[in-house]
Amino acid sequence: MYKTGDVVLGGLFEVHYSSVLPELTFISEPHQQSCHGFDPLGFRHAMTMAFAIDEINNNSSLLPNVTLGYSLYDNCATLGIGFSAALSLANSQEEQSLLQQNCLGTPPVLGIVGDPFSTFSIATSNVLGLFKLPIVSYFATCSCLSDRQRFPSFFRTIPSDAFQVRAMIQILKHFGWTWVGLLVSDDDYGLHVSRSFQSDLTQSGGGCLAYSEILPWGNDPNEYKRIVDVMSKSTARVVIVFAHQAHMIQLMEEVVRKNVTDLQWIASEAWTLVDGLHTLAFMPYLSGTLGIAIRRGKIPGLRDFLLKMNPKQHNNDYKYSMVRINQFWEYIFDCRFAPPPLGWVENGRALCTGDENLENIDTVEFLDVSELRPEYNIYKAVYALAYALDDMLECVPGRGPFSGQSCATLQTLEPWQLMYYLEKVNFTTSFGDQVSFDENGDALPIYDIMNWWWLPDGRTKVQNVGLVKKSASKGEDLILDEDKIFWNFEFKEPPKSTCSESCPPGTRIARKRGQPVCCFDCIPCSEGKISNETDSSECTNCPEDYWSNPQRDLCVPKETEFLSYHEPLGICLTSASLLGTFICAVVLGIFIYYRSTPVVRANNSELSFLILVSLKLCFLCSLLFIGRPRLWTCQLRHAAFGISFVLCVSCILVKTIVVLAVFKASKPGGGASLKWFGGVQQRGTVVALTSIQAAICSSWILSASPAPHKNTQYHNDKIVYECVVGSTIGFAALLGYIGLLAILSFLLAFLARNLPDTFNEAKLITFSMLIFCAVWVAFVPAYVNSPGKYADAVEVFAILASSFGLLIALFGPKCYIILLRPERNTKKAVMNRGITKT
Repeated sequence: MYKTGDVVLGGLFEVHYSSVLPELTFISEPHQQSCHGFDPLGFRHAMTMAFAIDEINNNSSLLPNVTLGYSLYDNCATLGIGFSAALSLANSQEEQSLLQQNCLGTPPVLGIVGDPFSTFSIATSNVLGLFKLPIVSYFATCSCLSDRQRFPSFFRTIPSDAFQVRAMIQILKHFGWTWVGLLVSDDDYGLHVSRSFQSDLTQSGGGCLAYSEILPWGNDPNEYKRIVDVMSKSTARVVIVFAHQAHMIQLMEEVVRKNVTDLQWIASEAWTLVDGLHTLAFMPYLSGTLGIAIRRGKIPGLRDFLLKMNPKQHNNDYKYSMVRINQFWEYIFDCRFAPPPLGWVENGRALCTGDENLENIDTVEFLDVSELRPEYNIYKAVYALAYALDDMLECVPGRGPFSGQSCATLQTLEPWQLMYYLEKVNFTTSFGDQVSFDENGDALPIYDIMNWWWLPDGRTKVQNVGLVKKSASKGEDLILDEDKIFWNFEFKEPPKSTCSESCPPGTRIARKRGQPVCCFDCIPCSEGKISNETDSSECTNCPEDYWSNPQRDLCVPKETEFLSYHEPLGICLTSASLLGTFICAVVLGIFIYYRSTPVVRANNSELSFLILVSLKLCFLCSLLFIGRPRLWTCQLRHAAFGISFVLCVSCILVKTIVVLAVFKASKPGGGASLKWFGGVQQRGTVVALTSIQAAICSSWILSASPAPHKNTQYHNDKIVYECVVGSTIGFAALLGYIGLLAILSFLLAFLARNLPDTFNEAKLITFSMLIFCAVWVAFVPAYVNSPGKYADAVEVFAILASSFGLLIALFGPKCYIILLRPERNTKKAVMNRGITKT
């Protein structure tokens, strides 16, 4: 089909779907004779290009004063014929070519719309790309055609399979389908998809292929039987098919034969809208199919243009070299144009008159313009070439992009010059879609998402349920209306298709050896580690002060452990401490009240008061070991404990020395011994001995101060707050000094145990020191082997036990006499006891 113009554009369409291969020739006329099987939709594709060019010629704002023409060819769905047609367009073998004798002027075509097949486009672009002749395909989707090194002049208004693959991967991710099967046709279309799908799926982390099979061309039932066996045995419930109608028919026949159900089919754009699969046999299996479809568009005026077609009018207006309008007319009205005799009828077919009306016959397939998809791409391809030519003609001489800043002109225009502008074209269609080409010649991709509905009356409805597009600014965007999707499953919900169930938070993925990455086990996170996401590849450690919860999906603050006032052990020790303090206060009150009695005054009552005060401090200092350790409590607890006990033991030591001195003074010539150990010396000795301990504590605190410490060594899930001693030597010196004084007191009291009863306080001191030393000897191993708060509890217990031992042993008998046996609390009674015993 040819129409003259100032600039001629070529077109390649599938108007017939089969052929008998003729001998290779670049002459166009014999091609028609070898083609058969008229395709009305393919013819509508060709007429869409004719309509677009007529519309542009009638548009005063686009290409004013320039008339576009066209030269349209039928490829007959045959590579040899399509390739021959493309070379015919490029080599000016048309009888309508209007080249001048000096070879100036436009070539026969400056751009070609087509070819619809990827394999055909690869063949023609390999050759025509050498001459930089722009080819804008409306249906070739092979991602290999984006290779600018091999195909420098190839453009397309349909998204490449690379984007279709990414669109499908987005659908898989949206529904959580990570375990899928892939079926592809045995051609460039399918094999390139297979490679890109596997690599993109792996890179995106969106899932794995349970199997990948190639659907053969031709009749190969054994191979289809094997493929369906693979599908039926696989646990994958989602099947993606990049193939053509012929493959799907053979595949579905075997699926029906083996009754393979409960599969979710995902269709490529090659068969999403194929009516030949909407049969009563196939639809129980294919209903619910999700498919990728070419973007639907609107072309105002196309239907009116198609209705105006008439053999009489077109034979007058156009020159046909391949496909005549008569063939279309014969197909639509089931008649035949024939030579006389008049009324001749063949095989029951009436004679065509040319006066038939298209509106009076059921021609829905041809005249239905509600689902314009390939036609919309053809429409955009023609307009892209027109806008590129318009941009080129608006070039200002001296500011052009070519050599010497020159511009191209219609008289000297070459295809590569038009290709320069085509690469930069950018416009918006009346339907609102932006059209431009990236560095690979691909248009901004956009697909409709379709869903197959099997209606109760047996009809099939293919409904638009969303779209996927890629814009220059926002990237890929998937929009789905899930409420519109029909699911062919029992619960009318999306199926689950996973090799392994997702690992919930609190677990991690453990790959199964020798299997795809989508097949794994879920291993719970170990203690102290968490995973708070689904399908985590590893568990993360909790921060130092945190620990994993039982579900291993959240880090929670570790439990803290210290000797608390609120726990039973702390309450008991606190009560005992306060009780001891109270008893000391009571005893001190009794001694103060009965300070003039012989029992109180015997053996230096002042030292008895000091011992009671120091014991009270010993009881109170134990409270510093209870509660959360602070710096001041850590520093004060051992200092207070050490100084209080040294004060107490030093008083007892002085008391013991006084007993010995008094006994020695009672002997003849021994009165001088008390002279050198009077009250002043006794107080001085206590102060001196206590000052030594104070010096030890000060040196310890200043050199290596005790400090609070968070210990995580005892328990991984707990923080044990404790006071580290800072200096072991300081702590040992403190205890050692107390022990030295206690042992010395014990030895002296032991030596004085057999003195007369008047001075029998030595026995009480001996017994009290025995208790004291026993407690603290037992304390050392118990303290070393007690972890955390129990070490503090052991130390508090030792303090309380030794304090109670001293309190009871030293003051218990005296309080008994004072309160219960007052008759013995006289000087005479005390002296008489001594005489009686003697």
